[in-house]
Amino acid sequence: MPDGAMPVLDVRDLKTVFQTRGGEVHAVNDVSFALRPGELLGVVGESGSGKSVTMMSLLGLLPSPPADVRDGQVMFGGKDLLKVSMDELRAVRGGEIGFVFQDPMTSLNPVYTVGFQLMEPLRKHMGMNKRQAAKRAQELLELVGIPDARRRLDDYPHQFSGGMRQRVMIAIALACDPKVLIADEPTTALDVTIQAQILELMKELRDKLGMAVIWITHDLGVIAGIADRVMVMYAGQVVEHAPVKELFGNPQHPYTRALLKTIPSIAGERAARLTIIEGQPPIMGAAPSACPFRDRCDVAFERCAHENPPRYDVGHGHDTACFFDARTGAPRDA
Repeated sequence: MPDGAMPVLDVRDLKTVFQTRGGEVHAVNDVSFALRPGELLGVVGESGSGKSVTMMSLLGLLPSPPADVRDGQVMFGGKDLLKVSMDELRAVRGGEIGFVFQDPMTSLNPVYTVGFQLMEPLRKHMGMNKRQAAKRAQELLELVGIPDARRRLDDYPHQFSGGMRQRVMIAIALACDPKVLIADEPTTALDVTIQAQILELMKELRDKLGMAVIWITHDLGVIAGIADRVMVMYAGQVVEHAPVKELFGNPQHPYTRALLKTIPSIAGERAARLTIIEGQPPIMGAAPSACPFRDRCDVAFERCAHENPPRYDVGHGHDTACFFDARTGAPRDA
């Protein structure tokens, strides 16, 4: 995939706020990124960093109220998805943009067969009749590695294991040959053996179908093995963005470096104690006016308490939102 390829999805300055009884929560703060055809973008960060809310904001999947997508632009297919009608948006999601939700145990409807849930988007988005949809549904189950696919179309979700249910969720997301697939922590609820199978499946499907993928996770180990680029999020904003090898070899933001230190090592005679990041991510009651990571940061200085750093370009397709320059070991010029 050429670096100069036009983005299939282009997000600019996205802001999402939740109205709660305790006041506003600024969950997504000026998030910008572009996704090129055929690439896999990994989105990482702790729970509460805004990963899932960002991606659900793109497709109008958040309940409103309390969610309010206040600003930004989401360009897809020449249209701003934040400005199209709800009918147009429904045609995009599930059709041109597939979404694999986090928990396979609860994402499928227990009262409908797997075949019905696979056929529904095919009939709605692709205009297939019942026979055509049934044939395509069987092909999709075969594609994601479910044996005896024709018979299993008549089974209900409770008759599938957790790993098989996640495969069904992926099949539903792929049903209409999407240009973009968003996978929201699709292996979190699965044991490590099944996780490895799902990751291998996603690699195969991406190569075979040529779709662009956004993979949301808190697991940097997963991202290292599958992503082309990585976007690190904290407090609802992007704090670092880089090609995967560049990010792991040359992390610039203190938060990214802290995350990498929490990955357990298998080297050496005996593992050292795991590193932890002291403190908790902040709940943003207002748009950030200072660095949200400053209270947990080992290189913070006075400026960090008064300004929210912009994203600085550090070369090689790499940018970071930090006033401290990790390359020089000194604060950046004001």
